[in-house]
Amino acid sequence: MIDHRPLLRAIFDAAVAAAHPDRILAAHLPPVPRGRIICLAAGKGAAAMAAAAERHYLDALGLDPAKLVGIATTRHGHRVPTRVMEVIEAGHPVPDAEGLRGAEASLALAATATPDDLLLVLLSGGGSANWILPAEGITLAQKQQTTRALLRSGAPIGEVNAVRKHLSRIKGGRLARAGAHAAEIVTLAISDVPRDEPSAIASGPTVPDPTTLADARALVARYQLDIDDAVRAALDDPRNESAKAGDAAFAHARFEIIATPRQSLDAAIKVARDAGYEVLDLGADLEGEARDVAAAHAKLAREARAAGKKLAILSGGELTVTVRGNGRGGPNQEYALALAQHLKDMPDIAALAADTDGADGGVGNATDPAGALIDARTFAKIDELKLDPATTLANNDATTLFEQTGDLLLTGPTLTNVNDIRVILV
Repeated sequence: MIDHRPLLRAIFDAAVAAAHPDRILAAHLPPVPRGRIICLAAGKGAAAMAAAAERHYLDALGLDPAKLVGIATTRHGHRVPTRVMEVIEAGHPVPDAEGLRGAEASLALAATATPDDLLLVLLSGGGSANWILPAEGITLAQKQQTTRALLRSGAPIGEVNAVRKHLSRIKGGRLARAGAHAAEIVTLAISDVPRDEPSAIASGPTVPDPTTLADARALVARYQLDIDDAVRAALDDPRNESAKAGDAAFAHARFEIIATPRQSLDAAIKVARDAGYEVLDLGADLEGEARDVAAAHAKLAREARAAGKKLAILSGGELTVTVRGNGRGGPNQEYALALAQHLKDMPDIAALAADTDGADGGVGNATDPAGALIDARTFAKIDELKLDPATTLANNDATTLFEQTGDLLLTGPTLTNVNDIRVILV
């Protein structure tokens, strides 16, 4: 039996490399202004983006270090060395006090901008949790409770962020308001959201927000979120409406996406094709319940096998899990487990599902799994250990099963984030 795991990992690694700040950022950085460069970064790639910006301005352009200031707020374990910019490690997916400190300091630094300064904002996935600055009247604990409720609801990321933007003093265009005295606000973003919607990336701190307080209230009702009365009151307060198109804060603001899930999926597809596989490209923007998407993809794999095809089925996007159990896992592990249920009698099919940031679900540690792999070894181990995938799936406990089978994908922080990569090799 051929071991397909090296190829699966090579496909995943190609997707990650295509979006790494070291490779992509420098070509998009704006010219040096008359005054300072105030660099504010947030997300899982924030420290790596800050370090790449330092190399460009300080080394390639010879900028005086006194003219570059900034703060990068990233997830715990995602720090990289920087020279002049401060790095703050904060909570994700549930925000913490360090995220509050990073957001407060970033907002205060933006407010010091002058007409000679450039406000350079570097965003990557995870910024919504890393920059946590609750609206007036809401405590950090209440914001954490709301975040947990949103994460368990199964809501897609755009809807999650629609609520978060209306409970924040930095999201939804408010950072642009703070830095409105800068000569220019330039935001460079690594997209981690379906269809690359700017207002959804890190909850759009420097762009107009098309969602409203009414939208946020409707989402709370639709998902029957368990939230504090203070949060409900904040969503009724017109002062918490986010910044809209036409706001003066955006008069000198420019936004550019420098890496997308589509680009990373294309890089993954090239590796599969180079290995001799026909490719079925399902797109970079898939959404839906992880176990349901897995069932549909398993059907495609079985059909390809029956037709005698050598086929690679690839997809990106961000799946969700409606949490009903009390186990451990994430959308990619849940997808892989559901896939294993449907393909357990087909040992010549192998698959990988992982988050390109290196963490799928988990508890916010750098050692959290990125996802999981399945193949004939997985199916044999499930039989040998007499494991019950259906019961495990019902308890949302994919991590426990894949720990036992030895099939967790452990990459550590990748320092970027362009959503998930899923590969099925037939």
